[in-house]
Formats: sequence, C-alpha cells, structure tokens
Amino acid sequence: MSKNFIVVSLSMGILFACNPESNNSNEKQANSIKKSETPAKIPVIFDTDANNELDDQHAMAYMLFNGETFDVRGVTVNATFNGGEIVEHFKEAQRILSLCNASEDIPLFSGANADYEDIKSQINENEYDGKEAVEFIIEEARIPREGKLVLLPVGKLTNIALALEKAPEIKDNVRIVWLGSNYPEKGEYNQENDIPALNYILEQNVPFEMVMVRYGKPSGSDAVKVTPDDIMKNMPGVGPKVEPITGRNGGDFTCFGDYSVNLFENIDLYGEPPSRALFDMVAVAIVKDPSWGESISIPAPTLINEEWEDRPNNSRKIIIWENFGKEAILADFYYAMNKPVLAKRD
Repeated sequence: MSKNFIVVSLSMGILFACNPESNNSNEKQANSIKKSETPAKIPVIFDTDANNELDDQHAMAYMLFNGETFDVRGVTVNATFNGGEIVEHFKEAQRILSLCNASEDIPLFSGANADYEDIKSQINENEYDGKEAVEFIIEEARIPREGKLVLLPVGKLTNIALALEKAPEIKDNVRIVWLGSNYPEKGEYNQENDIPALNYILEQNVPFEMVMVRYGKPSGSDAVKVTPDDIMKNMPGVGPKVEPITGRNGGDFTCFGDYSVNLFENIDLYGEPPSRALFDMVAVAIVKDPSWGESISIPAPTLINEEWEDRPNNSRKIIIWENFGKEAILADFYYAMNKPVLAKRD
C-alpha cells in the first residue's frame, strides 16, 4: 500500500467525521433501514362469544399481550348457546379488556344475539340485532391499508356474514380466520351455532381459513390442552396490575393471570390427566406465526343436514389449518403472559 493512498484515506475519513451533513445522512439512512426491517403489525378484529367457557378469554389476553405483532382494531361479541344473552358476553369481554389494561385503548362492540337467517333481512333498517359490531367491521374493512384486515372469529360467524351481506365490497379487504369445524367430520360447537352463516361465507369470494377443532384428535386445536397444574405453575400474578375487577364467578382480580386460575377452578375438565383445550388461542397463534400449524387449500365444501359435502370441482378455494405445534404455541403463550407488550390501535 502506498503512503499517498494512506494519506488520502485518512483525509477522507477526517472529512466525513467532521461533516455533520454526512453524519445526519448516514443516521437517516440507518433509521430508514431499521424502520423497513420492522415487520408491519397485523390489523385484527377479534370476534368472540366471550362468556361461553374459558378459551376465548385466554385467546383474547394472548392477542392483547402481543402488541408488537397485532394492531388490535377492536373486539366484537356475539351470543352462542352457552354463556347467556349478548349482554353477558359483552360483560366478559369487558372484564378481559380491563384485566389486560386495554379497555381505554381497544373498543368493544356488541354484536348479534340471534342468527344470520333471523337478522339478514333487517340489515338495511335503522336498527337491527348486531348493528354495532357489524357496522364497526364494515367501517374498519373500508379503511385503506397495505395488507388485509384479519377478522378473527372464535365463535359463530354471524357478525362476519352480516357484514359481508351488507357491504360485499369489503371482501377484497379482509382475511377471515375462523376457529371452528371438525371437517371432514360433522359437528363442532361454533359451526352448529350458525350453519347458514358458515354456508354463506363458503359461497363468497373472500379469503376464508378454518382452524380445525377435531375433538379428541391430535390434528386439531383440541390437542392444545393445559391442566390445572400447568395453570397454577405459570399463571398466578402474571399480567399488568389493574384496579380490582369482579370475575364472572365472583371474587376480585387485579391481573389476568389470577383470573385465569379462577376460570380453571370453575370449569369442567376432561381426559386423563384432566385438562382443558385452549382452542381459540390457537387461532391467534397461527395468525402470529403460521409455522405453528400446517395449512392446505381445498375446494370449498358445504354443509347439508349438518354433514360435510365435498365439492372437488369447486373453483372456490378455502384454507384448512391443522397439526398444530402445541409446545411452541404454549411456550409463546406463557411468555406473552409474563412479558406482555400491550396492544394499542395504531
């Protein structure tokens, strides 16, 4: 290396070090790179029959504690066979928002008490069952954004079907990820609560994904189970501390973790060892990280007399999610409970 080259190099280094405009330019470029490397948050509306059992509450808390991943636009509720009228589901969702210190940032909307067939003829009237939730879904779906708005129903599909019926133009703007169905076998709670709503969505040209339940099968979200011992080991005291909230079974709670323990103390358990599946939480997890499940595209089937009928020549395709990574999902769930990043509306 020549002496002249060394002198020139040193001079150029001094010049750039003393040039504030150059430094500012480099800093701006670095910030720009950092910003571009930060993944965009997923805009999501969580649609829930919150007072049904206990998986809705854990799914909702998991979503609310993943604020680095989700831009939670709002929570909507519906009423299914269990859990009482719509007001009870609203109250339970409100409890979870409060226990997760999110009630001031995340709006909550009351949705359908009845079913799709009972309501659809009324959706152009000034008032109709479920209007608050349905209109909110439509309003959010119409907002221009780079990616699709994820509609994450973990109960019946009534609110979603009514929104598509009233505003069909939003189909291109949303992605529906539904926790439901034992496909290809019949039955499943969320499905049976409003079969016409499901069949309507299966006929629409809208992205639709079904997160399998499959009771008793290792391929469904039913396999992502926890025992009361798991909960007692991982949940007491976790989550942000809030003012006391009265639970649905009585008692006052100042964090979601303690309420989780109470929910497990007041629920029927199944299997050996006695446990409970966190079905709905799995749907949130695969939206966060698709590698935690396996997806396949199939021609959209239909339900006739509560039995699935395949339509192999159907050009309309949907996605099925199955074979979930239980260990990875539960590990991330417990991590979020202990290291919550609170979700906000961006």
